[in-house]
Amino acid sequence: MSESESRTIKRPYVRTIAGIDVMFDGEGFLMNPSQWTEDIFNVLAREAGVGEVSGKQWMAVRFIRKFYTEQGKSPLNHHMKAGTGLSLAELEALFPGGLKYGVRRLAGLPDPKGCRKAVGWTAKSD
Repeated sequence: MSESESRTIKRPYVRTIAGIDVMFDGEGFLMNPSQWTEDIFNVLAREAGVGEVSGKQWMAVRFIRKFYTEQGKSPLNHHMKAGTGLSLAELEALFPGGLKYGVRRLAGLPDPKGCRKAVGWTAKSD
């Protein structure tokens, strides 16, 4: 990969899912979390490789959506553990992509700012 290719940042895009035009950032996170629906979740989960959605998966998704709605931000890992009663290892294993690219992305939350980095961008060190 050339240096210019390694600095490529993916652009936002729009997809129509379940009859709704949904805007995603370059990493596949919804840009407007209020557009999220269970139908959108089911499509994204299937595309991510989730077969039948389990009760634990729904519990994690519903917890994260409720926390975001009430607090206006994504729950931190310790909130996820306390709110679901699952360990971090269990939460990470629930969805392909773990907590960030799995449950947070599929639950329709925006990219968590503390974890944000450009896709495919490599920083140079002096």
